[in-house]
Amino acid sequence: MLAIALIAPQQLPASLAFTGESLLGIAPWLALSVAVAAYAKASKADALIASVFVGSPARMIVMGSFFGALSPFCSCGVVPVIAGLLGAGVPLAGVMAFWMSSPLMDPEMFGIIAASLGLEFAIVKTLAAVALGAFGGIITHVFVSRGLVGQALRSGPASCCPPAAAGARPDWNIFANSAARSAFVAGAASNGWFLLRWMVIAFLLESLMVAYLPAEKVVSLLGNNAGAIPLAVLLGVPSYLNSYAAVPLVRGLMDLGMNPAVALAFLIGGAVTSIPAATAVWALVRPRVFALYIGMALFGALGAGYAYSALLAFR
Repeated sequence: MLAIALIAPQQLPASLAFTGESLLGIAPWLALSVAVAAYAKASKADALIASVFVGSPARMIVMGSFFGALSPFCSCGVVPVIAGLLGAGVPLAGVMAFWMSSPLMDPEMFGIIAASLGLEFAIVKTLAAVALGAFGGIITHVFVSRGLVGQALRSGPASCCPPAAAGARPDWNIFANSAARSAFVAGAASNGWFLLRWMVIAFLLESLMVAYLPAEKVVSLLGNNAGAIPLAVLLGVPSYLNSYAAVPLVRGLMDLGMNPAVALAFLIGGAVTSIPAATAVWALVRPRVFALYIGMALFGALGAGYAYSALLAFR
């Protein structure tokens, strides 16, 4: 806000009004999302994760993909969980399925996307998260079975988000336990403040994009041309901030004419391959596993973008 006031003071009132209206519109979804995420952590529901990775490789891959899309982990916060699973000897294929789908969707993200980009887009992104997880798990299983990938862990985990609790028995009635109630309040306050900060920054940036970014330039680069999907995936690597800040910015670009399929490719590619997430992954696993992870993420983002583009064209 200070930068806007100094550089473009005439724009500040419009940006503040835009941000206030946008926050007001998304407030119910934001509050519900924060409450769901806080409950999941306070009840220690994430302790159920380890029970997913049992049985045949096919079962582990399917369950890991679905559970990853439902888990409340960011792309960096999931790293300690992955380290624990790999350290406990869970097969890499099942872990990879969970790993690739988890950063793409969670209860908070579903609510924010549904409020900002529409319920259809939220459902499509959820399906893409599950599909990418299954794809990653299958490819990893093939590589491991053929001896192309061996030991996964390099050393201890690195994380840019607080690690989630694991290994405890879930306590669904959190309000009967003072410690769980305190954890719920603390989690809601922490998540709410985190999201509010990023959403304010994102809406301010969106207001500047609406005011100054030429619509014809957006349409020419990231418009209705399916060839823009690879560009969107590549741009997601250096420019992706985080999942929450990206949504309002993508909404602004879509308002300027960006194809929804291009937006999906950007959100998927950026969430899995952004520099903070890639750094955390590099610190955790060996180079061959890291290269497999990045390659599958980029290929999966392209596939999701083109599949959604075909669906939109068919309709």
